[in-house]
Amino acid sequence: MTDEEDLIIYVTDFDGTEHALAALDGWRVMEIIRDHGLPIKAECGGACSCATCHVYVDPVWLDKIPAKHEEEEDMLDAAVDVHDNSRLSCQIIMNPGLNGLKVAMAPGSEKD
Repeated sequence: MTDEEDLIIYVTDFDGTEHALAALDGWRVMEIIRDHGLPIKAECGGACSCATCHVYVDPVWLDKIPAKHEEEEDMLDAAVDVHDNSRLSCQIIMNPGLNGLKVAMAPGSEKD
């Protein structure tokens, strides 16, 4: 089992640069992205009441993250350029099983 300090997620920013970010078990992926200073809007702070933390999950990881809830589906309806692998990063909770998770920041989630 991996220690918390060893958890990593890989985030591709709006310029196409991949960042390896240290992650904490139990934190929302949105919080990890934001706290590492990447320009994610995340207006509602994780309450699943906006779509400004929209990310694309690497297809390899789709079966490893929990399924979308109805609230997340509703919020994604308001997101820009939604795909089958679209998720709200505030709804993905980091855990050792997600060590190495890869996501890309989606249009509409960038800070102004």
